[in-house]
This record gives sequence, structure tokens and C-alpha cells, in this order.
Amino acid sequence: MSDTVDCSPRADAAPLGVFERFLSLWVALGIAAGVGLGALVPGLFAALAELSYARVNLVVAVLIWVMIYPMMVAVDFASLGRIGDRPKGLVITLTVNWLIKPFTMAALAVLFFEVVFAPFLDPVDARQYVAGLILLGAAPCTAMVFVWSQLTRGDATYTLVQVSVNDLVMVVAFAPIVAVLLGVTAIAVPWDTLFLSVALYVAVPLAAGAATRHHLARRGGDAAVARLIARLKPWSVLGLLATVVLLFGFQGGVLLERPLVIAMIAVPLLLQAYGIFAIAYGWAWLWRVPFPVAAPCALIGTSNFFELAVAVAISLFGLNSGAALATVVGVLVEVPVMLSLVRIANATRGWFPAGAAASARDAFAAEQAR
Repeated sequence: MSDTVDCSPRADAAPLGVFERFLSLWVALGIAAGVGLGALVPGLFAALAELSYARVNLVVAVLIWVMIYPMMVAVDFASLGRIGDRPKGLVITLTVNWLIKPFTMAALAVLFFEVVFAPFLDPVDARQYVAGLILLGAAPCTAMVFVWSQLTRGDATYTLVQVSVNDLVMVVAFAPIVAVLLGVTAIAVPWDTLFLSVALYVAVPLAAGAATRHHLARRGGDAAVARLIARLKPWSVLGLLATVVLLFGFQGGVLLERPLVIAMIAVPLLLQAYGIFAIAYGWAWLWRVPFPVAAPCALIGTSNFFELAVAVAISLFGLNSGAALATVVGVLVEVPVMLSLVRIANATRGWFPAGAAASARDAFAAEQAR
């Protein structure tokens, strides 16, 4: 099948909402609020930290569900029927997400925390930071990829296919990859907690979203699904911001007291993000993948499903662990890095084919000019 796409104006090219246009500002305000509240009312966050069952923090779990459930409803598994329409982009996405990214992140984490920064850190803390970075590297973006795709005017259908396939792969691949990489770095893996986390934060929300979509589609078609997603979207935004506030409230003291550690954690994250983007985007350029496919296929590999990584880190190692801190730093780095990559992608749009429809319009315009 052809790897071209329809680039004509569509719903996916709708104007960005206030949340998307000022995403970096909202997250920055959430971080500031979390750190400030953590310093002012530490007892509140200590009490929230105690609300756990089977090592799963219930408040974090609820907020993550609120955040990702609307995105799971947006995943249309019927789009898998078009899986062969854009094979090049999907090959790049799956290869980068599952065969390159987790292992390069683990390698960078080991390099920096067991070699470069080792003289400045306690070995136990260093291993915890490695674990947190591994969790981030093994979790490709699911929810926020819709935002990054829209910011680059990516092809909406391809993004749906991309997310649908990645979510299915994540259900079966995330836990084994994490377990292998944690084992390589000599960190004990509580398998039961790991599988519980994957079920709780990936499999169950994905199944619930699919069931909701199926029910609504039967009763009211795609319009009913779109209406529900529109109603749920503000809750998803609130869930994201509340999660940011909560996480930075839990870790606010450490962030203020140990800024050098935060900078150390950020170094491999930054190298990983720009390196993975260069690999995926460069590969798409070499393959002449149309821009509306090339941009989201590179961005999904670069971005992280930080909601899952944070939740699993808390479940496996505890709220105040170094692993949880590393995933929280991932949140800190994620938004400005991704917005910078969106700007790079939009600035280099002309390097890529525009797509079949755009090419046809250009040819027609040239013919009329004669």
C-alpha cells in the first residue's frame, strides 16, 4: 500500500485550544503549585502518601485514570483495518519504541549513574535513578501524542493507528522489557506489582475505553463518541494538572534541596529525547515518509507515557524513592523538550513530501498556471 496521506483541510487541522497553545505554562504553574504546597503543607501530602493499597497509591491511580481514560476512548481499534496504509511510519514507530528506545535509555542511565556521576552519588540512590529512567524509556507516549500530533498538524487517522498498535504492544511488552532491563542493572523486580501496574494503568483503561467507544458508536455513531470525548477533555486536563501538582508536592522538598541531582537526571533524559527524535525523524526523511506521518511517528517515540512510568515507579519503589523522583524529573523535562521538537518538526516540514492530496493540488495549480 502507498505511504501517502490526504493532507486536505480536515477536522484534525482545527485550531488549537487554550490548553494546547499554553501547555507549557499550565504545567509550569502546576509544578510551582506542587512545590509550594509541598513546602507549606507537608502533612497533607504525607497523609495522601499513606492512601495506598498493595503498594499502589490510590490518589495517583484515580488521577491517572481521570487523565488517560478520555484518551483511551479516543483510541479507535477499527483503525487497525488501515494498518497497511502507512507501513513505513508504523515500522519506524514500532522499531524505535520497542527495539531501540528502552535499551538506549537503559544504556545512558547506566553510563551516567554508574560511571560518570558515580563519584557524587550513593550507589543505592544511583540504582534507583537508573530504574526510574528505565521505566520512562520503556513507556512510549499514549495520551499526549494526540496533542503533539495536532501541534504538527499530523495525520489524525495515522495517529490513531499508531496509538492503537502501541497500546496493544504495551500490554504484553512493557512488563517483560522492564523486568529484563531492571534485572540487568541488578534491581530486584516484584513481578506481581509490575503486572498489577500494567493491568491497572494500561490494560483496564484500554478495555474500558474500547467498551465505551463500542457502546456509544452502536447507539449514536462517531458523533456520540466525539461528544463524550469533548465532555471528558476538561477532566483529562484537570487530571494532568492535578497529577503534576501532586507529584511535585510529594517530591518538592527533594527538588529544592538537591537541584544538582535533578540536573544529573535531566542529562540522560535530554540526550535520549533529542537522540531518539533524530533517529526516527531522520529515518522518516530517508524513507521519504510524508510529513503528516513522519512528525507523529517521530514524536511518539520521543515522548514518554510518564503517567504509567510514575505510577509503576511509585508501586515498585515507593513515593519517596529515587525511581519515583527520576520519573517526576521526566515530567519536568517532557513538556519543554517536546514543544521544542514540535517547533523543529514544523520548521522542517518542507523537507518531507506533503502527501498525495497536496501533490495533486500542486500539480493542478501548475497546470492552471500554464
